Amino acid sequence: MSAPRRPIRSAFVTGGSGFVGRALLRRLAAEGVEVRALARSPRSAEVVAALGAEPVRGDLADPAALARGCAGADAVFHAAAKVDEWGPREAFDRINVEGTRHVIDAARAAGVDALVHVSTEAVLVDGSPLVQVDESRPLPARPIGEYPRTKGLAEQLVREATGLRAVVVRPRFVWGPDDTSVLPKLRAAVEEGRYAWIDEGAYLTSTCHVDNLCEGLWRAATAGPPGGVYFVTDGAPIRFRVFVERLLRANGLEPGSRSLPFAVARAAARASEALWGALPLPGEPPLTRTSVWLIGREVTVSDARIRRELGYRPVVARDAGLKALTG
Repeated sequence: MSAPRRPIRSAFVTGGSGFVGRALLRRLAAEGVEVRALARSPRSAEVVAALGAEPVRGDLADPAALARGCAGADAVFHAAAKVDEWGPREAFDRINVEGTRHVIDAARAAGVDALVHVSTEAVLVDGSPLVQVDESRPLPARPIGEYPRTKGLAEQLVREATGLRAVVVRPRFVWGPDDTSVLPKLRAAVEEGRYAWIDEGAYLTSTCHVDNLCEGLWRAATAGPPGGVYFVTDGAPIRFRVFVERLLRANGLEPGSRSLPFAVARAAARASEALWGALPLPGEPPLTRTSVWLIGREVTVSDARIRRELGYRPVVARDAGLKALTG
């Protein structure tokens, strides 16, 4: 039996101009929720305003902006994060950890009922298999990469927060229309001739359409318990190669057949990280240890808990979502 639901009349969203944030603003508008959204730049303010949200200029390090956003809100959705695979340790800590701490403090001070934190399956990446894992899997002592490390620390802050219903939602492989996160990287790799499968892509992956993620976030905000953690997916896993080929072809891209053995990809990632760490090279390494474990091995998660406790069901079937991308 799913938990009783609480009404949400007003909400504050961080990361509202990002891929997940934009979809969430559309969902909240459809629910009739009055929304404010944090905006770091004039462009971000334009994006969230076009989606019906009131922009609040500032960032995660601006207590006054966070206080304005949280004032009078029934729920806060924290979707802002540094999601890069590479970058200064300090930047990941400042945005993902301290930024989350500031959001929690502002929400608590404003008397917000629910805080929903957008996390990731990447918090579990430590070099061990992630096969049909559920929420009982503990956070690793030594996660691989700054993004998994800092998102895990942020999760701990949320789960330990008092004075409000703080809930964590973990999607795996978010995809869908208007993707400005994963698809641009895949497109660049294909168009520049850099794309290669790892072990032929012949392993399973869970996926999560962005609208299904928003359904999970809504369920968490309206019925999630304090300290709750939930995976959310499209349902049954799919072969990684099958899914990515369909996703790319729906966007007019052909990935080709070149493939690397996992051991070679892992060694290349280590070498790339060492080179980028030693020299002032621009951008990100072509491969990182985090990405190799997330896209080069099976990563499947169970969303049985959110279905059982909060009544979650996908609102977009995977096949229908892929067909919709072809327009």
